[in-house]
Amino acid sequence: MAERGSQVVLGLDPDPRRLWPVGPASLRSGAPLGPVAAAVLGHCRALIDATAPACVAVKLQLARFEVLGADGWLAMAELVADARRSGLLVIADGKRGDIDVTARAYADALFGGIDTPHGWLDGLGADLVTVNPLMGTDAVEPFITAAREAGAGVLALVRTSNPGAADIEDLGLDGGGTVWERLATMVDELGRSGIGASGLSDVGAVVGATAPGHLPRARELMAHAAFLLPGVGAQGGRVQDLAAAFAPGRAGGLVSASRSIAEAHRSGAEDPATAARAEAERLRESAWELSDRAGASA
Repeated sequence: MAERGSQVVLGLDPDPRRLWPVGPASLRSGAPLGPVAAAVLGHCRALIDATAPACVAVKLQLARFEVLGADGWLAMAELVADARRSGLLVIADGKRGDIDVTARAYADALFGGIDTPHGWLDGLGADLVTVNPLMGTDAVEPFITAAREAGAGVLALVRTSNPGAADIEDLGLDGGGTVWERLATMVDELGRSGIGASGLSDVGAVVGATAPGHLPRARELMAHAAFLLPGVGAQGGRVQDLAAAFAPGRAGGLVSASRSIAEAHRSGAEDPATAARAEAERLRESAWELSDRAGASA
């Protein structure tokens, strides 16, 4: 069978209390890391090595690295380089959003970096970052500007995967529609000038896989946005319910899974790497078949 592409995103969401028994890793530069950060780096490196052939990207959950202090940023930078060597895109998942000056600082940190009178500071070098649009367009536009300067993109929260999403995002608005639908309209408007030859924009959306009933409407409102689809596996989302995400083509949907891959070995006797690879391959096959059917019915 010919090698298939992938729509699977490996979530790197390391809990220092639940790491694979792979031993610590050091930075390739030889710089020392503290023991916790070294163990986290070893775990994440092993995950990438095990699953890269079945994935299209890694998603770094920034909070899990920031809690490690300065060593966490060093570990993330190392994992970005590891992902690149494995042919994977990098999503920085921090859900940032703030006034324009602060938003630009966040963006510079996560994308290309910043030039100062005292020298150049490298950014993380992400291909995509998640942003929170609830403060309005002026909190998102600096990220889009920085992303375009770096040849990258953004993914704005629209309808998230957590149970509490209904508390705010599903509320009705006086003019009609819901909060999340207004956010979807904002994403579509911001992304119109960034539509590429593929038909997809450099402004995408985070649309949780745990509420698949919203996907057809989300796709109607955001015809050109790539959807990051978190919540598959441990949160209860199922790949087979996500067909609407793939209406623009296979690249229209990015199926994100973290714990269901990293902890796949806990349900059987396989070693962690073998179990993780099998789960990532299973998700890849499911997403490919679903996108095939979605394309045939379009």
